[in-house]
Amino acid sequence: MTTPARVETTQIAPGLTIARALTGLWQVADLERDGTTLDPVRAARDLEPYVDAGLTTFDMADHYGSAEVIAGELRRRRGGDAVQLLTKWVPEPGPVTKDDARAAVDRARARLGVERIDLLQFHTWAYDDPSWMDALFFLQELKEEGAIGALGLTNFDAAHLRVACASGVEIATNQVAYSLLDRRAAGDLTEVAGRYGVGILGYGTIAGGLLSERWLGKPEPDAATLETWSQMKYQRFVAAAGGWAPFQGLLAAVKRVADRLGVSMANVASRYVLEQPQVAGVIVGARVGRSEHVADTLGLFTFELDAAARAELDAAVAGLTPIPGDSGDEYRKPPFLTASGDLSHHLRGFPAPFEVREGAGGHRRAFSGTVWEARAGFARAIREGDRVLVSGTTATHGTRLIGGTDAEAQAHAVIDKVEGALRSLGATLEDVVRTRLFVARAEDAAAVTRAHGRRFGSVQPANTLVLAGLVGDGYLVEMEAEAVVAPEPATRRVPL
Repeated sequence: MTTPARVETTQIAPGLTIARALTGLWQVADLERDGTTLDPVRAARDLEPYVDAGLTTFDMADHYGSAEVIAGELRRRRGGDAVQLLTKWVPEPGPVTKDDARAAVDRARARLGVERIDLLQFHTWAYDDPSWMDALFFLQELKEEGAIGALGLTNFDAAHLRVACASGVEIATNQVAYSLLDRRAAGDLTEVAGRYGVGILGYGTIAGGLLSERWLGKPEPDAATLETWSQMKYQRFVAAAGGWAPFQGLLAAVKRVADRLGVSMANVASRYVLEQPQVAGVIVGARVGRSEHVADTLGLFTFELDAAARAELDAAVAGLTPIPGDSGDEYRKPPFLTASGDLSHHLRGFPAPFEVREGAGGHRRAFSGTVWEARAGFARAIREGDRVLVSGTTATHGTRLIGGTDAEAQAHAVIDKVEGALRSLGATLEDVVRTRLFVARAEDAAAVTRAHGRRFGSVQPANTLVLAGLVGDGYLVEMEAEAVVAPEPATRRVPL
């Protein structure tokens, strides 16, 4: 039984209420990949039926072609209160200054035609480079100045959502891939989001259109038949989830539920995500000027999944292979589940996180720049031959303590710093053969161990945990590590 469509809304931050079905403008970049640019006036006019229908929230990014310009024109046509414009800042890897952050915010404000950005979402390519925390602290300052209404993240995993929130950054949302095909966000990420009151914005809910009637009962497409970057990307997710045959089993289950409820398969797939804990909204892509899905998107609000539907969908999901890793890993480690299968269309490369100095006898030393290194006269890490030794490391970044009073967040920040020192000297976490953990309070041992397990569970180095007094106020965990660097196999290189 369906009911008349009424677009559901939710408040994700003080003064910011959004439609729970957001219109995604990432396909603007796809439409402009031949070098042409969409006419912003015409494109904005093509988006007005969404606003008329109550689908007033639009999601974009600095790299989605001319999406911000189009959205700004739409806002000008309809008035500032009629739409909510959510965008992203995705800087290149490497150091970030406050001037960089301000320039990115000012560029987005100019394109959108606003004094204050409704929601600015931040993406980082590497957690082992502490510049991502610098960027968030700068954005927090710009939020306090009034240039940003609310701060969000995109493609953050559970551990680093926790680090950001525990460090005092006011995070409203985290936008991640979330679908029947990919339920990584349903685990630890949902728990951390609930702890800190963060709304999840799910994208890829219909897997670039693969979770629809068009592909039910059809043979697996090859790359030549796929029309969009999104389809290329989500075909890789299908392969990672076990392949086309089990995916067809999922499609059949979605079709049965859709037929029984009298809605589309896309409605069922998106509604499944929309009803998950902590989900504030789902993002449905629009191919501006090419195809409109306003009526079908409104169908998302005409029904709810009943217990029988949820049970049937959960059973079908159980027949898939879980997508490996955590949310956002597709942009940070193999297998790269991107349109191209690597990061070549995103990045030029990754600079070393820390300063490296050559020393006598062939030693190379890495320095993270904390006050402790200069004061006590030591390097963050030293490499001699194939061995890398990492000094006792706390969650210090510059003069800041990262992770606040959350021992698990501090532990992840420590491991990030260790990883940055290793990468700066040509090693990885997978090369680590020994770790030592020093915990200030016995009650934090389980949390610190849990963080170590999440980061080293597949590496399994020798490990010792010691209850010890730590130097410095607020420090809850310290760690040192030893690594032996083997010749790097091709599977561990980051393709660019």
